[in-house]
Amino acid sequence: MSPTVLIVGASRGLGHAMAAEFAGRGWNVIGTVRDATTRTPLHDLDVTVEELDINEPAQIAALHERLPRLDLLFVNAGTTSSEDVPIGQVSTEDFVTVMVTNALSPMRVIEALEDRVTPTGLIGAMSSGQGSITNNTTGLREVYRGSKAALNMFMRSFAARQSATERAFVLMAPGWIQTALGGPGAPFTIEENVPKIVDVLESKRGRPGLEYLDYQGKTVPW
Repeated sequence: MSPTVLIVGASRGLGHAMAAEFAGRGWNVIGTVRDATTRTPLHDLDVTVEELDINEPAQIAALHERLPRLDLLFVNAGTTSSEDVPIGQVSTEDFVTVMVTNALSPMRVIEALEDRVTPTGLIGAMSSGQGSITNNTTGLREVYRGSKAALNMFMRSFAARQSATERAFVLMAPGWIQTALGGPGAPFTIEENVPKIVDVLESKRGRPGLEYLDYQGKTVPW
């Protein structure tokens, strides 16, 4: 039987490309979009499309009731704002939006849906190399960096609470990719990096514990 993956945040960009890659490898793919009434590139794939705004807990609970058993749960959804603003000058509104969308809401999704994942399944989230405290030698994109560092910490706490299980957990640093979030000046294309990202996720299955990995499968320092 083909394994099943849920990709949260798959309407476009990396999430859409990951859905296409998994489908091409024979997985049963479920992808979420924020507005089911609006057609997205995800609708053109042979996948199941579900509606979910990760910032709406009621929608998370409703999706839980519709899901089958999952072999892989991966939260890709995220946002950015105030990229060139030092953290002390970031507005409260921008700070809250980025932190909730990138750190709190992904963990709400994971906490709410983890019982749909098989006992030996993989649970992951899209982090960033910019979430590495060790590697931050330049500053810049500070609220985004902070949100991904927070996501990393929350995933570490979640994984620690399941340390006695056979579950695998991953935080993915996909590289700087030419997407709406990454911008046109990024050194990598979706076509170059997404197959590598999926390779890493597939290889992480069956390897319990949490790892913070890049698109080449190398460990990123916390």
